Amino acid sequence: MELALKHLLIVYHSQGGGTQKMADAVLAGASREAEVETRMLGALDAGLNDLLWANAIIFGTPENFGYMSGALKDFFDRTFYPAQGKVDQLPYAVFIKCGNDGSGALFNIERIAKGYPLRKVVDPIVHQGDVGDEVLEACTELGQTLAAGLALGIF
Repeated sequence: MELALKHLLIVYHSQGGGTQKMADAVLAGASREAEVETRMLGALDAGLNDLLWANAIIFGTPENFGYMSGALKDFFDRTFYPAQGKVDQLPYAVFIKCGNDGSGALFNIERIAKGYPLRKVVDPIVHQGDVGDEVLEACTELGQTLAAGLALGIF
């Protein structure tokens, strides 16, 4: 008997390229799990059907003016009410590329996620400054952790 694949969705926005590098590393880590199908979409391209497809989701954003990107906020705006009652306790994680401390972006993503309600299953990655090997390794691990948790039925 063949088991159905689990679905992991990565929704992100990048403007300067740092968050893109982090998203690519998250995808690389998630892709290590053969039992999980991973879909990575820009926040402006992702929608309700993608969210409903997912068994878990990872959000990625730069910090803009102490907040998440407008594109990620747009994703939340477009999916929040239509998703009510359909994604309860969906596991999620977050990665943020910041110039300040990322706390405003993280606070507001977690606040919105609580309203869906989604369930945070991995500590967020909040990285300030240039994206180097250390943060890329952490992002790879984040993607693999979410995918492995889905594959093993932990999440």
